[in-house]
Amino acid sequence: MADVFVSYARNDRARVAPLVAAIVARGWTVWWDPEITPGQEFDDQIDAEIDAAKAMMVVWTPTSVASRWVRGEAREAADRGILVPVRFDNARLPMDVRAIHTTDLDGWGEDPASPPAQEFLHALGAMIARAPTRAASPSDGVATASDKPLPRFTICVLPFANMSGDPEQEYFSDGITEDVITDLSKVSALGIVSRNSAFMYKGTHVDIPKVARELKVSHVLEGSVRKAGGRVRISAQLVDAETNNHIWAERYDRDSSDIFALQDEISEAIVKALRLKLLPREKKAIESRGTDNAEAHNLYLMARETHVTGQESDARSAEAIVRLCARTVEIDPGYAQAWALLAIGHMKLRDAKVGNADAGMAAAERALELDPDLAEAHAVKAQLLLADGNATAAATEVATALALNPESYEVNRSAGRLNYQLHRYQDAVRYYEKSTSLMDADLNSVSMLISGYTALGDTVNMRRAAELALKRAEAVLAHDKNNSMVAGYSAYALSALGEGERAKARMDRALLIDPENFNMRYNFGCALCTYLNDKEAALEMLGPIFETITHSFLPYAKADPDLELLSDEPRFKAMVAAAEERLAKSGKESTSEAI
Repeated sequence: MADVFVSYARNDRARVAPLVAAIVARGWTVWWDPEITPGQEFDDQIDAEIDAAKAMMVVWTPTSVASRWVRGEAREAADRGILVPVRFDNARLPMDVRAIHTTDLDGWGEDPASPPAQEFLHALGAMIARAPTRAASPSDGVATASDKPLPRFTICVLPFANMSGDPEQEYFSDGITEDVITDLSKVSALGIVSRNSAFMYKGTHVDIPKVARELKVSHVLEGSVRKAGGRVRISAQLVDAETNNHIWAERYDRDSSDIFALQDEISEAIVKALRLKLLPREKKAIESRGTDNAEAHNLYLMARETHVTGQESDARSAEAIVRLCARTVEIDPGYAQAWALLAIGHMKLRDAKVGNADAGMAAAERALELDPDLAEAHAVKAQLLLADGNATAAATEVATALALNPESYEVNRSAGRLNYQLHRYQDAVRYYEKSTSLMDADLNSVSMLISGYTALGDTVNMRRAAELALKRAEAVLAHDKNNSMVAGYSAYALSALGEGERAKARMDRALLIDPENFNMRYNFGCALCTYLNDKEAALEMLGPIFETITHSFLPYAKADPDLELLSDEPRFKAMVAAAEERLAKSGKESTSEAI
């Protein structure tokens, strides 16, 4: 159950989404069901959400005032003393709630820092603070973050060992591990350690009591996967961290087409071993998968592994994701997660200057047609909209994604990007901190943290982020020294840490390897400007960027805090003016785009 229930008319969804984003940015959970239709009868879930909410925000508009369902929800909230009403278009309020102070939002400009926004956020905060703590009911099913009872047990699912004798099968064992983590996280009585924390132990000799102490868990699940031909063997054991004794162990030897049933059995066996009751909703959630086709699932796991281990603007990994996902949706056209990942692949190709923006948007839209509640599809759609300069529509998608799954890596990264581009740096760093913690291979988010903390003037956290970025980059470069994108991230981190000579040496090497990488060149320009205070080098680095910069990116570059040092430089002003003149004449976007 959520902290805040938002009551509104569906036609007002675009107005409501930025309000939801502002509430979620405060750390409160929201129930607003963006798919509910006006006039729909209350079902058990809606009743339960209203009953459990600590505050109800009713969004009054000329449309919602006419809705008997919104009016009914407002009356119920008023009776309980939890109503926080807001209004657009000077809507005429229903008689029975006119005595309650209502915040007018016509001038809020979708800015959480605006006085009207601060007014309703303060009212919500006061309402939530004085709400009594609600005891969780076993009938609630899968609870949200604010309502979920303290877990009876906490589990770390260690990366399952690949016993196939083929390193190329690593994607499969990692995929099984991630699926088990996802399945167990749907059990309300369990607390599951994140993928990022669990995968820190990948490839190492594991001392289970030590792992348990470090992660503060009650149990550790470890296992192995052997896949050969059409067969798959999975061995797994659940260890009590306090006694270091196995409380459950099993070996499964099945046809690979039975992989979904096998995963369900593992989750249910763990629940049974811990003497827990799997609620009907939890069982249904665990068994709900994007596809029933084992071949499609296998290809999707390959594509997902390529995505999580790749970097932004890496054309080779992006092409692999697109090929794998295209084949996946050929096999199963109804696989929404694969369509969403296909959209991410196309977005990465676009970032690398070889993609088609329309293909990415079409894939995202198809994913949402199949599953309107797929948070990752909303997140990638938001990034595509933002790249096209449509921040308002992107904000709507981000708000929806956050409401659906605030723990998603893709969702937090998308929210971070949106808030950074809107210069809401405090919110941006919070979301980037989350995405950084959820994916240990992500260098983009941690690099954006460096810039965000710099904009906030927070030197301590800026250096912490830079040290983490450098650590992650060095780990990759240790076995792939010609990875220009990672070398670029390391150069940015070194610049932030004040190691100018090392940073410039990395820049030179990276540009020799990949001279046409405009994303990397732009980031180098930012580093030279912000951290190394080298105007001339920054201008030289940025020259080719502005010669091909696009309509959508030029406003971002002009307002980028990393380039503030150049704002009064005549040469920089001339570069901007020339770009504006070129774009005005062309009337269309260049094929090159720096991000």
